[in-house]
Amino acid sequence: MASVRDLKKDINFVLGDIIEAVYQWEATTENKDSDKGSKLIDGAISAFDELMDKVHAKDVTNSKAHYKSIRADLEKKATELIEKLNKL
Repeated sequence: MASVRDLKKDINFVLGDIIEAVYQWEATTENKDSDKGSKLIDGAISAFDELMDKVHAKDVTNSKAHYKSIRADLEKKATELIEKLNKL
């Protein structure tokens, strides 16, 4: 299994790339400061906060399963955000 540090980097990079894609969409379609874009960015930030809280949880009995579920949550949340971005 990958290290916790790698998991934190993955969370940061994946959600950061989604936020960057929203900014690029706003720049190319001239929808600067759009409400839809802001909602997606807020969703990515809240997903980041939620996942990092799970990573830093101290009362974990089975760490391997815990980190595996965090990685699955990251994939699920990222997919949902990308689908919303594609609908814009």
